[in-house]
Amino acid sequence: MHKILCGLFLLSLFSFQSPTTTIRLAPQPISFTPKEFHIATITDQRSEKGAIARLALVLNQPPQPVDLQGGVVNSFRTFINQNLKQNRSLRPIAVRIRECKVTETAVGNRVTGNIAFFVAFKLLGNDDSGAETSTRLTEYRSTAKYTRPLGQIDVIGTTIRQALVASLTNLNNYMNREAGQNEKLAKDLTVTFTDDSRITDNDTVYYNPDRKLTWSDFRAVPRAGSRYAAEVFTSFAYEGKSSVKNGIINVNLLLKAYMLKNSSWGRAEAKTPYSLNHEQRHFDITKIITERFKRKIQPDSLTLEDYNSIIQYQFIEQYREMSKMQEIYDSETNHGINQAAQERWNQQIDAELRSFGVKK
Repeated sequence: MHKILCGLFLLSLFSFQSPTTTIRLAPQPISFTPKEFHIATITDQRSEKGAIARLALVLNQPPQPVDLQGGVVNSFRTFINQNLKQNRSLRPIAVRIRECKVTETAVGNRVTGNIAFFVAFKLLGNDDSGAETSTRLTEYRSTAKYTRPLGQIDVIGTTIRQALVASLTNLNNYMNREAGQNEKLAKDLTVTFTDDSRITDNDTVYYNPDRKLTWSDFRAVPRAGSRYAAEVFTSFAYEGKSSVKNGIINVNLLLKAYMLKNSSWGRAEAKTPYSLNHEQRHFDITKIITERFKRKIQPDSLTLEDYNSIIQYQFIEQYREMSKMQEIYDSETNHGINQAAQERWNQQIDAELRSFGVKK
């Protein structure tokens, strides 16, 4: 009877020496209140899931898996919700936990450990379809070493807590510094158009209501085998620059409706005022397309995340529209031979130019 009781006592003692434990992040008031963001989501993206640590808990026993209380995501979320004052109307930030790992070695009753900590922060948003998007902002990575007595693990929670607070401080500093000047963090967008209407002496004629085409602009040699009396090369393009001020993206587009002299030609017998008007109207159509392009590029038609792609798409669409309109114009006027149709197009083009404020 005595031996049995002794055996039970030893078993109980062994169980007491190997308790089931967790790492706890004790409360710690955070010294700042975010003015540019709130933490919306926390996601575990560690390559090694499961307990964050294998700890030396009992002398001469193998390290035991130990996790943060409630798991890494719940532990971080609870700590942030309890200690960081948040305004949910501010920018939503996602925390991506890339690494939170504790490794230890024990020599006798002294344990040395290393903590690797790595989190990434992303700005959450939505695309045109309503699907969630995320934009990479900044990251925080740290390592820390510690020593502890065999039976005490509080230093681990304290060190992880310090790393988490440091990462949030780093995010707060980044947001305060970048909010007004970083395009990723912009809250609004404006568009400014400038028309390139320079009058130059080089090969390019930029559209200017006060500078009509002349036959001297048609410098190319007439194309051999062409059945046409003249050809004018016109097109349009844009150059874009953007800047951010006070959290607003300012998109500046320089628009160019132009004619190339060395790609345009006219036969000597065709160089009449009537034929020149027909070619001028091709140039007018190009200008109309640039004005239509402007109407497609307005702040309410653009997104902060993808405004540049939208501008490029609309440019391609209007370029196609220009080619189509030029073809219809030549088809209906029979390249200017049908005078009645030409007059209708003259009036139609003038009316649209007036609607854009180009022609009085």
